[in-house]
Amino acid sequence: MAGEFSSEAQAKSDPDYIHIKLRMTPVIKSSSDGYWLYVEQAVASSEDKPYRQRVYHLYILDDTTLVSKVFEIKNPQQYTGGWKDESKLTIITADSLVDRQGCGIYLHKQDKKIYSGSTPGKECLSSLRGAAYATSKVKIYPDKLISWDRGWNREDKQVWGAEKGGYIFLKK
Repeated sequence: MAGEFSSEAQAKSDPDYIHIKLRMTPVIKSSSDGYWLYVEQAVASSEDKPYRQRVYHLYILDDTTLVSKVFEIKNPQQYTGGWKDESKLTIITADSLVDRQGCGIYLHKQDKKIYSGSTPGKECLSSLRGAAYATSKVKIYPDKLISWDRGWNREDKQVWGAEKGGYIFLKK
């Protein structure tokens, strides 16, 4: 999952999608309880103003399940560009993060190198643009990942996120 990803090809072929850049780089490297990734997502025309900065903790839950647990970062602006300047990320520690309870992605192996998963039910609370909860579906391939994040109101009507399907991020 570490690397640079872009939805440029999808945005060029479908006007319902925006060109988004997604970057993930290892952080908290000394940890022995799985992998930790700093995640930065921005509209390509405003790369210096990411709309999402998170830390994902990836670990094995059981014989068939990997979890990508989601954490918010306090004062995220200070870490902007951390994917290319790791010195910005050295102060991030597991206890400095805020657990986004219910927002973890439960991934299952689909094929030799393909993983697929989602958030459980309506457990990922969100207040963004009138949402009550958010859902995420992810499919990870060696050369791309597909991510479909959506927000839903109390009546289960979608209030934000792509409507037709997930964003397709090709690995650069």
